[in-house]
Order: sequence, then C-alpha cells, then structure tokens
Amino acid sequence: MKIGILGAGSIAHSMAKTVSRMEGTELYAVASRSIGKAEDFARQYQIPKAYGSYQEMAEDPAVDLVYVATPHSHHYAHVKLCLEHGRNVLCEKAFMVNSSQAREVVRLAREKRLLLAEAIWTRYMPSRALIREAVDSGIIGEVTSLTANLGYVVKHKERLIRSDLGGGALLDLGVYPVNFALMVFGDDYEEVSADAVLSGEGVDLQNSITLKWKDGKFAVLHSNMQALTDRRGVIYGDKGYIVVENINNCESVCAHDLERKLIRKYEIPEQITGYEYEVEACRRAIKAGEVECKEMPHADSVAVMALLDKVRKILGITYTCE
Repeated sequence: MKIGILGAGSIAHSMAKTVSRMEGTELYAVASRSIGKAEDFARQYQIPKAYGSYQEMAEDPAVDLVYVATPHSHHYAHVKLCLEHGRNVLCEKAFMVNSSQAREVVRLAREKRLLLAEAIWTRYMPSRALIREAVDSGIIGEVTSLTANLGYVVKHKERLIRSDLGGGALLDLGVYPVNFALMVFGDDYEEVSADAVLSGEGVDLQNSITLKWKDGKFAVLHSNMQALTDRRGVIYGDKGYIVVENINNCESVCAHDLERKLIRKYEIPEQITGYEYEVEACRRAIKAGEVECKEMPHADSVAVMALLDKVRKILGITYTCE
C-alpha cells in the first residue's frame, strides 16, 4: 500500500518514522505548501515523490492512502480534496471541527466508495481490547464511574492558541479522555456538563467534562494545555479499580482490589510507535473494499464530534474557521 502524507509537520514525521518500519506499506509521496519543505521531508525518509501542493498529490493515482496531517481547521477541505480525486483517507484527530463537517465527508466517502478513517490511535491499539477484557471480566465488580485526564505544557504552540486553526485543549487533547470514556461506557450518555478556562482569543486552555449515562454511570474528564498531568484513566467498581497508565498511548493496565493491592497486570504488546495499528486497519479495510474501519466506524467519529459540539455550546466556544 502506497501512502501519501499531506502536511509535513511534527505529526507527519511521527507517521513517516512508523510507516518506514512497517511491512506491506510504502512511503510513496509527501505534500506541503512549500516544495522545499516537501523535498526536505522526502529526503529524510527516502520518499520518491515530493509535491509543492496538496492537489498535485491528490491527483496522483498511485497513492493508495492519504494521511492528512494538517491542523484541525483544514481537515474538512483537505479530506474533501482527496476524496474528490479518488483517494482513500486516514485523517488525523480531531476528525473535523464540528459534526456537520464530519457528516458531510462521511457522506462523500460513502458516495465515492472510498475509505475514510479517523486517526484516533487509541481506538486501534491492542490495549483497547485489554481494557475491555478487564472490565468485562468482573475483576473489579460492578463498574460505576471513571476518570481520565490528559495534559501537556503546549500553550505556546501556535496551532493550539489560534481560534482560526481550531485551537484549544478540547480538540487536541480532550478527544482522548472523551474517547476513553466512550470506549469503556458506550455512547448512550444522557447528560453532559462542562466548564473551562478560556484564553483571550476564545479557545479553552483547560476544561472539565462530566458525562452521565442512563444507568447512572459517571465519567469525569479533564484536559489541559497549560500543565502536565499524569495521563491516567481510572475505572472504579465495587470490588476495586483499574488503572490505565497513559490514555494517550497505553503503557499498562492494572487491576487493584478493595485493599488497593495489585491483583492483575495486563501486558501491553511491544509496538513501533502505536501509529502502525491505524495504518494496518486501513490497509485491511481497503483490501476488503470497505469504506470505514471497524475499529473507528463513521458513526463513532460523527458521535464524538457531536459530543464536542455540545461541550463547545456549553462553554461558548466558536472557532473563527467555522
């Protein structure tokens, strides 16, 4: 499978390092708004094709899958560009800026019978099944709540402080606690509440989201681009609790009893970087003629965006790029 990378920023480098070590995939092309930047990127990873415009790469029929690695604000336009030129797409999270955009690109992908997948890597990792196994086993009894957080000191990054780029903690970091909660408890929540600290430009510097499910389960979620957090997800039951170290790229899953003693540790498989799982899922789906990956189907991507829309409405956040 020949992969083209659209955008040449830091996340694109992470993907290139991953794909270069995978079997059955080939780094075939990279596109940037600057031909010089594209050529430098191509030389670094021995990529045959370098394009100075996104459209040129989208028009290349040899590209089997385009990885969109541009800011959130540009996902809609860039995904549409690729789909309209017949390219399968793996789009970096957050999938879009809002659910309306998400529904439109899903409609287009289905109309053209092309794969469209969201690159929220935690949905594809083996750790997802391990967490599910632990919860379903009853090792911590009846589960009633969870907490999850993600925070890094990244408030200086331009794409995160600008409203016109879809900046803020919510789309960049908050998607991970939200996805963690939905993977554990499902998406049939019935209540959403939220609070945040906003910047002068109107993006959230940190936020807190509480979800309540119909059966009474609670999820308390936090993301922060001003501080480093422990990145933990903790699932609570009446016989103990499960600690997931690093919800952004799981390092361990440990179950503890009512005396807080470790009773089981679930081993996490070795990986290249973690990005390989979403790429491999796309390869399988394309080979099977599918338009979505079962690990993160279109309905789930749209549902996450719809939840983020609700949170933004509560917080009063409107991106100038919408």
